[in-house]
Order: sequence, then structure tokens, then C-alpha cells
Amino acid sequence: MELAGRVAIVTGGASGIGAALCRRFAAEGARGVVVADREAAGAAKVAAEIGGLGVASDVSHEADVAGLVASTRERFGRVDLFFANAGIAVGAGLDPLAAGPFASDADWDASWRVNVMAHVYAARACLPEWLERGEGYFASTASAAGLLMDMGTHAYTVTKHAAVAFAEWLAVAYGDRGVRVSCLCPQGVRTPMLLGAKELGLGEHLLRGMREPEEVAAVVVEALRAERFLILPHPEVAGYVQRRAADEDRWLAGMRRVRGRLYGGGEGAGRG
Repeated sequence: MELAGRVAIVTGGASGIGAALCRRFAAEGARGVVVADREAAGAAKVAAEIGGLGVASDVSHEADVAGLVASTRERFGRVDLFFANAGIAVGAGLDPLAAGPFASDADWDASWRVNVMAHVYAARACLPEWLERGEGYFASTASAAGLLMDMGTHAYTVTKHAAVAFAEWLAVAYGDRGVRVSCLCPQGVRTPMLLGAKELGLGEHLLRGMREPEEVAAVVVEALRAERFLILPHPEVAGYVQRRAADEDRWLAGMRRVRGRLYGGGEGAGRG
């Protein structure tokens, strides 16, 4: 997909990767860029910069997503690209009896709603138009954690795996009917989410290869142009995925060793 003349919605567009995508899409000549975020002021600010439309939207609620799509159609007449970028990382931590399966139901539920169900809601809202027209593009931001894992963010890891799976399913189910699908899976990117994790003592290892949001946006534009499913701003992730597929047990043992080096965990940490 060439973005010139297209209409794109970007959720989580007030900051980080989302804001960079909005700016880059506008620079590529998009006819309309809709900046959606639950932070209304931030969405309005980015929209004002690029001549787009800012919409306050909480993507964990289907009515908000449907309203976002309706507002876009009212303003621009159509939706060509829906980029489901909004995401959250809650329920994180290293205490074995306070995180993971012991994280609160509220944190698990919020993770499912924002990281997975928001993508489902977007597909429900956009697919009828795209199938009738024979063309449309759904893109989502998952994470390298959705292909591998993050060792400190449990609900995030699980729901990002689900986000990748949902994107794969859409690509198979609707690819022959003109609907293109891409899934963005970065490692460390200089965003409020990663910097917030650093303050909690998590994600320090991701800072070494951290990329800027603008770099990620450039990779995304190239991938959309090629209509490539998997978007990897950190190319080394492909090698990690291949090693995992070749020997899952060896990969898991290696991840235990890495986790032990990064976070400790008592006697025996890192064995395997």
C-alpha cells in the first residue's frame, strides 16, 4: 500500500510509536490521518501538527472503536488503513507470588481488552466496508514479546502472543479477498512504556539496542509498501524466532539463564 491519498487511523497516536506513525503517514501524503488516543489533549496536539483529526477513544470499549471508525468515515468518507497500535503493559513484576498468574484479574482483563480485543473490535468495524470494496489494510502493533517473550511482563507477553495470532488469522481468512494485514513486532523502542518499565527495574536489557519511534515508523512505511506481514524493526528477532522453532527446550533453557543473569531469582536461577 502506498500511503499517498489514503485515509489511516492510528490508535495510541498521542505518543511513542503511534505519534511517529501519524507524522510519517502525513509526510507520505496520506489524505487523512486520524489520531486516536484516550489522552484527548495528546491526540489533538499531534493532529494539529499534521492537519489530521484527533479523536478521544478508549479502545478497550467496542463502542469507542466503532465510533472512531464512524467519525473517520464522516470526515474522510472511508477507512483505508486501521493501525491498531495502542497497548498497555500491566501486571508486571518479578515476585513469583505477586506477578504472572498471581497478577490481579483487573490487570489481566485490561491487558486482554487493550492488547487483543481492541484489534477484534477494529476488525469488526472495518471489515464489512473492506470486503465490499475488495480492499483494506489492518495493521497492529504486537511486540517481539509476541513472538518470543518478555521475562518480566507476564500479561503483556501472553496477550501480545494473542495479538500476533489474531493478525495471522485475519491474513489467512481475508487475504484472498483484498484485505492486507501486517503485524509490527519491535524490541526496545524509546517510548513511555519502555522508559516506565526501566523505572520498575525491568527492560534494562532492551535499552542497548533501543530504536527511536521515527526509525520504527520508517520501517513500517516500507513494510506497508511491500505488504509484508511481519514487520521487524530489529532484524535480529527473526534469528531468535528461528532458533526457538529449531529447539524449543534449548530455547527455554537459554531464556532461564538470561532471566537469571538479568534479574536473579535465588539458588538455581538460570540453570537449565
